[in-house]
Amino acid sequence: MIHSLIASAAAALQSRKGVTAAEYAVLATGIVAAVGAAAIAFGGRLSTVFSTLAL
Repeated sequence: MIHSLIASAAAALQSRKGVTAAEYAVLATGIVAAVGAAAIAFGGRLSTVFSTLAL
């Protein structure tokens, strides 16, 4: 029982699928934060630019 538990824990530690998913999640969070910050910082200016282009 203990041996199989240790073997499954060792296999889980060797698997890179969970680590890769976590890395992508951190990357996606950073991108969302950057886009949100840019939207807040440049929101008024972008609204003016798009309104001018629409004319």
